Amino acid sequence: MKKAKRSVRGPLDKIRILDLTRLYPGPLGTMMLADMGAEVIKIEDINNPDYMRYYPPYLRTESAGFLAVNRSKRSVAINLGAKKGVELFFLLVKTADVVIEQFRPGIIDKMGIGYKNARKIKKDIIYVSLTGYGQNGPYAMQAGHDINYIGYSGILASTGTKETGPVIPGAQIADVAGGAYMTIIACLSALWAREKTGWGQQVDISMLDAILPLMTLQMAHYQAVGILPEAGQAALSGGLACYNVYQCADGKYVALGILEEKFWKNFCEVMRHSEWLDRQFVVGEEADKLRGEISALFLTKTRDEWIIAAADHDICLTPVVEIAEIENNYHLQTRNMIIEQKHPACGKIKGFGVPLKFSRTPAKPGMPAPSLGNDTQAILKELGYSKSDIKTFQEEGVILVPENSKK
Repeated sequence: MKKAKRSVRGPLDKIRILDLTRLYPGPLGTMMLADMGAEVIKIEDINNPDYMRYYPPYLRTESAGFLAVNRSKRSVAINLGAKKGVELFFLLVKTADVVIEQFRPGIIDKMGIGYKNARKIKKDIIYVSLTGYGQNGPYAMQAGHDINYIGYSGILASTGTKETGPVIPGAQIADVAGGAYMTIIACLSALWAREKTGWGQQVDISMLDAILPLMTLQMAHYQAVGILPEAGQAALSGGLACYNVYQCADGKYVALGILEEKFWKNFCEVMRHSEWLDRQFVVGEEADKLRGEISALFLTKTRDEWIIAAADHDICLTPVVEIAEIENNYHLQTRNMIIEQKHPACGKIKGFGVPLKFSRTPAKPGMPAPSLGNDTQAILKELGYSKSDIKTFQEEGVILVPENSKK
């Protein structure tokens, strides 16, 4: 099969990935791989496409969430419940380096497109299997979402205060750190292993397993002292006055993140409170008292006034930024982290750029998220099928080729 010419280039150029994932974790990971130059073909069952396509809110006719995690990909819509659909899938496997899937354990095998069958077709194929709890263990077949995984990991119990109890984080930690990022790590690690050994393999990712390292320090501290801190009382989770969030006169907030003595000294000098110098790491009631004094100080000026006042003093004081402010952040603009694309149905849409900056193989986002089956016809032609073959597949319900799709 001749691979299509693409505008996207980067360190993963010439790597082809078949993407069977849906919703958030897998699609975000495969999008980032695509941004780095991999050719990602998003494969959806015509009878059960990615649910995210239909989740509100919408940008005109398209799901904002779907657009956000599916750019830089090509789309193929196949009836994976039909024998001919499975045959088409395996033809694509022959041309691919990696298959990434997000079904519950055993489901993909029942569909006939699992790793055991795929490696008979292509012995060095890599399968990355992303689930909530892994391919084995007592929880393996349980349904779950981000809140469930962070609940098991200790993250949820550690987030909040003694007054509020556990508080749901503002971002989906397990989905992104445990799902999307670990998918990328698994894919690249398996590709490197294949480079050295010639072997393909299946990689089992459990989002619960993957977020446990986020609690490494907390586990170590608990092992050392044997005391379980209340929510909001651990050193880096609200227990220290020098590492905390404070409200300002305009109702907005600042983040104070001082751990080094030199920065604390600068802070006390700038704020003209030398009596705080030896109180940086006080805990318990003393920390509550110091927090109250610092809170009273920050309430005397607006957030932006404090940021301007602190600009030249190295005191680790930053604004707590709202989502609406992110796109206007000059630093992020300079780093090309705010990007804009023109979508055929939605007009101009904004998103985040590529986090990794490569000096020799620069990566950048490609085309906006595709419509369902947008590239089915083009990819089947690349596989060697004629127009009449493709028309027959359409008539038999094996594929979906939307109007105005790429030919």
